[in-house]
Amino acid sequence: MSEFKASKAQLQSFIAQALCAMGLPQDDANTVGSLMADADMQGSDGHGIIRLVPYARRILAGGLNLNPNIQIEQERTAMALINGDNGMGHLVMKKATELAIQKARSAGIAWVGSRLSNHAGPASLYARMALEHDMIGLYFAVGNANHLPPWGGLDMLLSTNPIAAAIPTWKEAPVVLDMATTVAAYGKVKAKAQRGEMMPEGWMIDRQGKPLLDPTKSDEGFLLPIGGYKGYGLSLVVGILAGTLNGAAMGSQVIDFNKDDTTITNTGQAIAVIDPSAFGDIDEFKRNVDKLVQELRGADRMPGVARIWLPGEQSFEKRKQHELHGVALAPSLVKQLNDLAERLEIAPLASLGV
Repeated sequence: MSEFKASKAQLQSFIAQALCAMGLPQDDANTVGSLMADADMQGSDGHGIIRLVPYARRILAGGLNLNPNIQIEQERTAMALINGDNGMGHLVMKKATELAIQKARSAGIAWVGSRLSNHAGPASLYARMALEHDMIGLYFAVGNANHLPPWGGLDMLLSTNPIAAAIPTWKEAPVVLDMATTVAAYGKVKAKAQRGEMMPEGWMIDRQGKPLLDPTKSDEGFLLPIGGYKGYGLSLVVGILAGTLNGAAMGSQVIDFNKDDTTITNTGQAIAVIDPSAFGDIDEFKRNVDKLVQELRGADRMPGVARIWLPGEQSFEKRKQHELHGVALAPSLVKQLNDLAERLEIAPLASLGV
């Protein structure tokens, strides 16, 4: 069976129909469907439609609130804390980001944290929302399963704890950094397993410190932090800012949502938004970022290097290609989605209009 290519409209429609069939209100299902499809469009294939079946498992097990009262618990001029009421993380973080943008417009900068949220997809989805308002977005989150021990330890007490930054430009592609504090996000491990591919050396090691290459045996080892002990420290700090500060799960409190479908995860996230116009002329700032991008791209290259890439450029190119040709889905994933469609009594993905 060859790979199936789906358009954004197909992805969004199928996800929304599936979520609606499971009890999510139509408007909320459309919102989540759009954000999950955006993840696939930008090449974040570990956080797009591949997550629908695990989400469905948790929803059908009753582990997620389909009608949450997402509300502000604490608030000052340039900050807020949102209680997600165990709702879909995409809904919680969309609300948090929109509030941060609103506050940054008047205060120049804003920080909005969340607790009692859930997995919300790739970090850059929310950092990028600020770009539409010529603002800078910064995102932090506690991962939904611990795959990283403290440096030198064996107990899984930390997660991939991602961070993202999105910076507006004038004519260049926006500068968008989206990274786990581990060498690879666990979603990438899942994507490798879905495609029947092996992992490259350096992503994971087993408990004896030997390279672990088979993604189906990921439970036998743990992810490696970026930059050794520095990545461990960064994971810890991000977790404190996104989790502990918000009264959300951190350390041993983190629930592995890959194995537990019923316990509330109490996921913590945070979004910070900076309005560059508070520091000076916004157009001048964006042009200066363009100049910096061009300077970096034009630097002398090492032998064999065809191009110097800036953070976000490859995702920008992937989005354009996916808009033209669709997103390739592994046959095993398509089968899982077809099985879910049959269970929910909705139209299969391939039958939806392009």
